[in-house]
Amino acid sequence: MFIAMNRFKVRHGAEQDFEEVWLNREVHLHKVPGFVEFHMLRGPDREEYRLYSSHTVWDSEAAFQDWTRSEAFRAAHGKAGTSKPLYVGPPEFEGFEVIQTVPRNPDA
Repeated sequence: MFIAMNRFKVRHGAEQDFEEVWLNREVHLHKVPGFVEFHMLRGPDREEYRLYSSHTVWDSEAAFQDWTRSEAFRAAHGKAGTSKPLYVGPPEFEGFEVIQTVPRNPDA
């Protein structure tokens, strides 16, 4: 399993606009082979920004890489540049290979 994360430093006063962009966007992930789930996380309020993180779970790193080269990826990110005034700097990508998973109910 592979987890792809992007950290977004959102300017104070732009949090509602940022959240609306994400909550009202057209989602293409469920059509992509290897996609497991997505979360948008609202993090701590810092002195200069509010931290957010997108968290996407994939069957494998290869499935994630295939997504980044897909038409669905281009469609999902086609308007990304229009919201730059919302951010303090560009999103910061982090990718992680899962080495352990503890399920909610290990007996299920």
